[in-house]
Amino acid sequence: MIDIAARLEGIAPFHVMDILARARAMEAQGRSIIHLEIGEPDFPTPSAVVEAGIAALREGHTHYTPALGLPSLRAAIAASYLPECAVTAERVVVTPGASGALTLICAALVNPGDEVLMTDPGYPCNRHFVRLFGGVAVSIPVGPNTAYQLTPELIRRHWTKQTRAVLLASPSNPTGTIIADADMAKIADTVTELGGALIVDEIYHGLIYGSSVKSALCHTPDVFVLNSFSKYYGMTGWRLGWLVTPAKFLLALDRLAQNVFLASSTPAQYATLAAFRTDVMAELNQRRDVFRERRDYLLPALRQLGFGIPVTPEGAFYLYADASRFTNDSMAFAEQLLEKTGVAITPGIDFGAHRANEHVRFSYANTMENLREAVKRIGGFVARS
Repeated sequence: MIDIAARLEGIAPFHVMDILARARAMEAQGRSIIHLEIGEPDFPTPSAVVEAGIAALREGHTHYTPALGLPSLRAAIAASYLPECAVTAERVVVTPGASGALTLICAALVNPGDEVLMTDPGYPCNRHFVRLFGGVAVSIPVGPNTAYQLTPELIRRHWTKQTRAVLLASPSNPTGTIIADADMAKIADTVTELGGALIVDEIYHGLIYGSSVKSALCHTPDVFVLNSFSKYYGMTGWRLGWLVTPAKFLLALDRLAQNVFLASSTPAQYATLAAFRTDVMAELNQRRDVFRERRDYLLPALRQLGFGIPVTPEGAFYLYADASRFTNDSMAFAEQLLEKTGVAITPGIDFGAHRANEHVRFSYANTMENLREAVKRIGGFVARS
């Protein structure tokens, strides 16, 4: 009997998928379900992008592109950054989603036994990518005092001879918090001084409310920045992302891309060119404003119900809430909330180990009408807890 590779022992499942599967089954039985667990925009892909994708198919754009992506798309991505970031098209790598970008980064950087520092709580797949290449994900407990982000002090404290890189996310999933420009500059300087690589996940960068935050690329050219067309651009199912790399890694990443996935989806790349049109960008910014309105409703509403959200999230579409007033088992709490009220949320155990059983994540990628109904149902549930 052939055994499964040992590396898979450390790849944990998404517990929220069990919640989602149960929610779908309940919907099929006629139950009213409000989805606050799903991490994707509820808006459809902009129609101009869809039409561009259809046109690409009709025009026969179904063959391979260069491994690094369509030159015109790489140029459009580069031009989307502020001039002071000095991003050139040559440094842009188009990938099958941000996951494809992180695969390339870890393959290029991580040797067996190398450590990569990251936050706990944090997006769970990040630690799994590191493990996939034999590395060690060092999850550093963070809390409200640092806005759930790493600081230069935390990085220095946990740095060892085995540390290879630091992985940050701004805005973060699950907390929605950001790293201010001054803090990002200090972190970049610290990582450079320590001789490591800096990786910054900017997947939710287009969904920042109020604060003006530059890309990490504006602070240093020696940073790997990954992004995606999934969240701000509303193109989750198109599976397209990108990576901006330090120039010295470009040839190696080209070889990797050729061998790992050959090229990203050609129709998706042609479709995405339309995402940079002025009218489409205006539509996307209007959607961002809607997300902000939803946050501004749901945040105080959940606080009033007794959930602890000490830091106002400035990006993404999540609220990471302390539910210790109601439970010490976030999975059981999420399951019971779904069964009793039809409201689906994500248990904190999906995002790490630090106080994970005391936290849950709410996504506000849903209509205001549904958010109000969800608050009503949750309020009744916690009142009986």
